[in-house]
Amino acid sequence: MDDAPHAQQGIYFNPSLPPGMPVMAPIEEMTDNLEAEDASMISDDSASIDDQMYYSCVSVRLSLRQWLTLGSSTYTASLSAVTYPVEFGRRYHAYRHGAYYLPNDDDEMDRLDMTHNLTLKMLDDQLYLAPLVKQNVRKILDIGTGTGIWAMEMGDLFPNAEVRNPREDGMSPREGQELNTLHVHRVPPNVKFEIDDVESPWIGDRKYDFIFCRYMIGSIADYPRLIRNIYDNLNPGGWAEFTDMSGKYYSADGTLSEEHATHKWNNMLMDTIASMGGESRPGPQLEGWVRGAADFRNVVHRKYILPIGPWPKDPHYRELGLINLIQILEGLEGFSMRTFCGVLGWSKVQAEVMLAQVRNELKAVHMFHAQFDM
Repeated sequence: MDDAPHAQQGIYFNPSLPPGMPVMAPIEEMTDNLEAEDASMISDDSASIDDQMYYSCVSVRLSLRQWLTLGSSTYTASLSAVTYPVEFGRRYHAYRHGAYYLPNDDDEMDRLDMTHNLTLKMLDDQLYLAPLVKQNVRKILDIGTGTGIWAMEMGDLFPNAEVRNPREDGMSPREGQELNTLHVHRVPPNVKFEIDDVESPWIGDRKYDFIFCRYMIGSIADYPRLIRNIYDNLNPGGWAEFTDMSGKYYSADGTLSEEHATHKWNNMLMDTIASMGGESRPGPQLEGWVRGAADFRNVVHRKYILPIGPWPKDPHYRELGLINLIQILEGLEGFSMRTFCGVLGWSKVQAEVMLAQVRNELKAVHMFHAQFDM
């Protein structure tokens, strides 16, 4: 395992290479530190954080819209109509109601697309890290499909492969989050969306050449069982890839303290997710689960750090931090309503007061230098 302090717990592995095959060497990570920009050197005429977030949002979403409109006249999707429950002013999943703490309304779909863009920037525009041989990949499974954007991009990239999200006989961690209206018109013909539960038994004999599992934080009770199921449903020589995070915010320089509303909110959120049966910090545990749950070969582990806000001095990390701040601010209410109001019994007004404090702190860019392992 590479001990470089850089963000994300990304693992890819091959389960069934012949005995004696060498273990793939870990990929060399960047070693530069996340140095904070000196706040005293920022000029008074610098763009406000609101302006920076606005311009970043426009850039990201314009790029997404341009991609989505390509080929929109030829792609269709067939999705069943579902009546979704509304709680605390947000829309939630109907399938296994209450099992998943995040909403599935348009605001959450926008945030998930922003998070996808953030991940691409973090990984130098790579959709996956596994060393796939394109002509050998015929069946791909996307676990945790979100809005479906990763699957649709993979469908374009692998036009001769079938991409499933998930499968009708026992797969879907996010309970079949429906595509938004614009996405529906961008689905390649080789991409199929279905609704089911990844933690139910995997029924049938369908095997895959590549299984991709991303951002399951809070939605899986038994990760080792999920990993074993993935192993059992890979073709010989197939690959699996995991990407997940620790939901715990921290600062390497100690600037984020217990007195901050952000720290208090984050701790309560992590504890509440755990009380609901979800895993709030899966990222740091992924490698151990992968090595212990099944007989995978060629395990490669990569770690990164993701800043919250444009406080880093390095331009690359500053851009990542800005996009990350946007998706967190957009997600605060969605993260908190079902957990704080539904589980802890807070009133919506109580939750909104705390969230206002958190927003103010996060937008005061140099109040603290928060980050999380992803």
